[in-house]
Amino acid sequence: MRRKSELKKVSGALVFILTCGLLFMNQDVQAQSRGIFVPYSTAGFGLGTSSYFGDFAPYRRPLASTFKMMRWSIGGNYTRHFTPRLGARASFIYARIAGDDYIMNRSEKQESNIFYARNLHFRNDLKEFSVQGIFKLTPDNRSYDRRPQFGAYLFAGIALTAHNPKALDSLDGDWVKLQPLGTEGQGNEGYDKPYSLVQFAIPLGIGVRYKINSKFDISAELGFRKTFTDYLDDAHGKYADPALFADNPTALALSNRTTERYAARKGADRTEALKKFLVVNYMLDTNDPLAALPTTGFGSPGTDRGNSPTYTDNYLFGMIHINYMLPSQIKCPPLK
Repeated sequence: MRRKSELKKVSGALVFILTCGLLFMNQDVQAQSRGIFVPYSTAGFGLGTSSYFGDFAPYRRPLASTFKMMRWSIGGNYTRHFTPRLGARASFIYARIAGDDYIMNRSEKQESNIFYARNLHFRNDLKEFSVQGIFKLTPDNRSYDRRPQFGAYLFAGIALTAHNPKALDSLDGDWVKLQPLGTEGQGNEGYDKPYSLVQFAIPLGIGVRYKINSKFDISAELGFRKTFTDYLDDAHGKYADPALFADNPTALALSNRTTERYAARKGADRTEALKKFLVVNYMLDTNDPLAALPTTGFGSPGTDRGNSPTYTDNYLFGMIHINYMLPSQIKCPPLK
């Protein structure tokens, strides 16, 4: 009797599961036959590039700023497609941005400008989490496996970015965190407070998608990030009084690098270019430009260290994603 009862329960459960599956398939077929869109989800993984725009990479030189100091980016995302045209995704990206006065201005045309003489550089590893809305320019068909072969879309949202700019110490060869040093006097009386290492940003971009098969897409995106800080590169305001760094030689060295003979990252000798800089800008001809430069007032306390204090630093991602169509979940009433 017990075995018969168990067999009845098992057979009943099988019938229930089979019926539930058939009902789900029937509803899906009916929905598609009526042209009703079936929402679906994707998970994606991407690799790409990153570019920085700010005090070391101005917009007036868009090609140089985009490509000369291009670095890497890597990330993943989860996307939910709610309608044929609308979706939303959560995304995490880990990337590096960088800037260098020497690399950006070492040509004969640029080496006589003030940015070459400033001789600052940085790198910054960003950890960005964002939520974005997606508008598909090419709408989906009724289900993920019947989506168009090609597609294009726009996206926008909000992001939270953790960052920490660093510079190379010429003396010991280590990359040093700049924010704790207060390189522009931050945290001292009469100066700004230390800047935050967590910032908001607004992602804006465009993407194109190609259907590999029913389960996989490949997509390419270009995404610009508008931030609300001018400190991704640690350069914003004016040179601080060197007396503030009397007990911190590292902060003193990294706050003002105008008189360093060598470019820290490349090790190039700057002497001849600085001679040209002094002749062009101060009509000063000298065989010792490193000693003569401070006498001009360049880099002195209260003069500009950052060249765009009214503008924020921004960055750009170019990424290739592989996207996997997540299988739909069948939800049935609990079996009793």
